[in-house]
Amino acid sequence: MRNYIESKLLSGERLTFDDGVRLFRECELHELGMTADTIRHELHGDNAYYVVNAHINPTNICRVCCPLCAFAAIEGDKRAYILEIDEILQRVQSAVNNNVTQIHIVCSIHPTKSFSWYCDIIYAVHTMFPLIHIKAYTAVEIASFAEMSGKSVEEVLCVLRDCGLSSLPGGGAEIFDKSVRDKIAPNKISADTWLNVHRTAHKLGIVTNASMLLGHVETCEQRVDHLIRLRDLQDESIKYRNNVYRKKINDIENDDGGYFDCFVPLIYHGLNTELSRRIQIEPISPQDILRTIAISRLILCNIKHIKSYWVTLGESLAQIALSYGADDFDGTVFEEKIHHEAGSKVPNGLTEQRICDLIIGANRIPIRKLK
Repeated sequence: MRNYIESKLLSGERLTFDDGVRLFRECELHELGMTADTIRHELHGDNAYYVVNAHINPTNICRVCCPLCAFAAIEGDKRAYILEIDEILQRVQSAVNNNVTQIHIVCSIHPTKSFSWYCDIIYAVHTMFPLIHIKAYTAVEIASFAEMSGKSVEEVLCVLRDCGLSSLPGGGAEIFDKSVRDKIAPNKISADTWLNVHRTAHKLGIVTNASMLLGHVETCEQRVDHLIRLRDLQDESIKYRNNVYRKKINDIENDDGGYFDCFVPLIYHGLNTELSRRIQIEPISPQDILRTIAISRLILCNIKHIKSYWVTLGESLAQIALSYGADDFDGTVFEEKIHHEAGSKVPNGLTEQRICDLIIGANRIPIRKLK
C-alpha cells in the first residue's frame, strides 16, 4: 500500500476518495507516517513553525448552542459574560507585553449584538495595536453578520478588513457531511455556506485556515470527503489567485491572494456537552489521530501547512504528530477557552521557550512566524 501511494504522489497524481478510505482501513500506521513525513520534509525540511499568539473570546452568549459545544451559554446563565471593549484592549495589551504578535478573536452568535459591535472590536484593537495580526471570526460568525446586517458575505468581509481584520480562523467546519452536522450542530451553517465564506474571503485576498473536528460520530469516509472538499476549494482559490495576480503556485505565501494557509485537525472533547450527554462517545485513540493527520498531509497536497494543535492533542502527541506529516505547532495560545471548557487538560498557554523545547524535542527546528 505504501509503495502504491508513494508512486502516485511522486508521479504527481492525487489521492482519490477511494485511496483515502483505503489508507484509513488498510495501511499500517508506521508506514503511513513515514510516507507523510517524507512529503512534509519535501515541503519544509526540518522546520516546524509556531507563533506567539493569544486568544480572546468577547462573549460566550450564543443563540445557536450546538450540542458539541461546551463554551456557549444563554443569557442569564451564571457562566454567561460579555467583555467591554476596554477590557478587551487591556487583555491585548497584556498579550503584547508578552511579545504576542497575533490575536485570535472568536466568540459566539450573540442574540442581540449588532454587526457594528463586532466591527468595533476589530477596529479598536487595530487602532491601538496596528502591528498586531488580527485573526478573527469563524465562517459561522461571518455568515451570521451577513444575515443580521442585510449585507452580503463579501460586503461583511470588506467592512471587517477595513476595520483591521488580517485573516480568518478555520473553526466551524466540523465535518461537512450533512447527516453528521444534523447531529452535532443542527443549527449551525451548512457545509456549503462555510465553504462559500472562505471562497469569498480568498477572492478578496484574505488568507484563511481550514479545520476538521475528529472523534465524535463521524466515519473515515466522511473525514476523507471533508478533506477532498477542502482540497477542491483550495484548487479553485489558487486558480483564481493566479488568474488575478499572475503568480506561480510556488509563490503562495508571497502575494496578496487568498488561500488556505493551514489545515487544523481538531479533537472533540465531550465534557459538559449536550452531545456526550445524549450519545455515548468513545474517546478517539492516539493512533487514529496520527493516522488522520498523516492522511491529511497526503490528501491536502495543495495546502502548505498541517497543524499539530497541542491544545487538543496534548503536548506529547503533538510532538509525535510532527513525525506524521504535521509541520506547524500553532503557538503559545494564551487564554484559550473553547476546548478547555470541553475538557482539554493542557495548560492554558505555553511560553515561547516551552514551545521551542517541544519542537526541538521532536528533532525539528523551531521557526517563529509573525502571523
